[in-house]
Amino acid sequence: MHRRQFLASATAAGGMAALAACAPGTGTTDDPTGPSADEVDTDVAGLGDITLRVWDQEVRGSQDEAITALIKAFEKKFPNVKVDRVKQSFDDLQKQTALTLSGADVPDVLQVNNARADMGEFVKAGQLLDLSGYADAYGWTKRFSDSVLSKARYSEDAKTFGEGSLWGVPQTGEVCGIYYSAKKLKGIGAEPPTSWDELRTVLETAQKADEQPIMLGNLDKWPALHVFGPLQAASVDPEQITKLAMGNAGGDWTDAKNVDALTELADWAEKKYLGDSPNGLDYDAAWADFTKGKGVLLIGGSWLGTDMAKAMGDDLHFMAPPAGVGGKVATTGGTGLPFSIPAKAKNQVAAAAYIDFITSEDAMKLIADNGGMPVLDTAALAPEKGVNKEIFEAFDAVSNDGVLLPYLDYATPTFSDTAGATLQELIGGQSSPKDAAAALQKDYADFTGAS
Repeated sequence: MHRRQFLASATAAGGMAALAACAPGTGTTDDPTGPSADEVDTDVAGLGDITLRVWDQEVRGSQDEAITALIKAFEKKFPNVKVDRVKQSFDDLQKQTALTLSGADVPDVLQVNNARADMGEFVKAGQLLDLSGYADAYGWTKRFSDSVLSKARYSEDAKTFGEGSLWGVPQTGEVCGIYYSAKKLKGIGAEPPTSWDELRTVLETAQKADEQPIMLGNLDKWPALHVFGPLQAASVDPEQITKLAMGNAGGDWTDAKNVDALTELADWAEKKYLGDSPNGLDYDAAWADFTKGKGVLLIGGSWLGTDMAKAMGDDLHFMAPPAGVGGKVATTGGTGLPFSIPAKAKNQVAAAAYIDFITSEDAMKLIADNGGMPVLDTAALAPEKGVNKEIFEAFDAVSNDGVLLPYLDYATPTFSDTAGATLQELIGGQSSPKDAAAALQKDYADFTGAS
């Protein structure tokens, strides 16, 4: 991704004010600063008839159903607004966003990956609107905890991640854990593991029974990060992982514990615990195969639960990974992709109202009713039974009693590519654990300035 310097100064802002003046009734500027709380316009009905362009990646069953229902309710509340929604896969949206934000024709609302490679770079380039004023005006800082909003906070120069201005608002929660087939476990004479040693025994037992222990489709490289993240937490201190994942100084990928974690992943691959060729299998094809009876376990994200349950019913279960260092459960997770507003969006007033609407308490209930996992009131909104009840409970338990670790690809602007390629090579046997650790450390150290 090309880097563009963030251009901002008092003189430049004053000189550009007339050129970037708001179009009547739209609240549009090319200035990423955004309005202060007392300048925020919340009168959507007074905008006249407008079309609000929204891009999101809520394409899977429960996600799509929830957004569709929310849009219908939003248009009913504001009949002068027609929402023109474009939905696309995460990978497609990620590719399109970087290209689109560099041009003049941008959507009004779009989901942006919080990672430094995406949101961090867009903030640095001045391509997103600072939502801090809207957050105060709409009460988002009271609605959400600091830990939730921190996942979408950057300083204006994007050097600091986790603090500073707000550039997006999340709608859902996410947690990576272990899906399992109750029938498959029973068939090999195993129980859901309560420790990492028990999990290792399950993998060995499954293979001896001619069952694939873990289902993984890693063609797109990033899925392996959702397997390695929980595995890493089995031996590496969560504080260390957080430093590495947030791109903050003080971590070290080459220490013995991280090398041990990489060694275990390589061992799983060598023993065929991940299948014959996980790097050649598509992510969606992998979880679909799991629902058809291939594999005993699938280590992945909470977003898969509803769709897999449609095929597997009560046979599908979910659990957080066993406790790791310090006796606490720690696993990869966080929030869904935050909803942001481009600095060049034509309908920023309506865009902010839309974000407020789809992240309200009523929206959280609707998301839960449609099978999604809201980032707020998770425990209270958990279903009465089924895999989503287990997912909600796991997210709540990890969030409150354990450690919800950042996604590893947050770390640096290039870490998603580096980590994806490195783990793919490790799984494929083209790289040793020590070489993999060195490659990850180089990217991290180049960014943080560590020696």
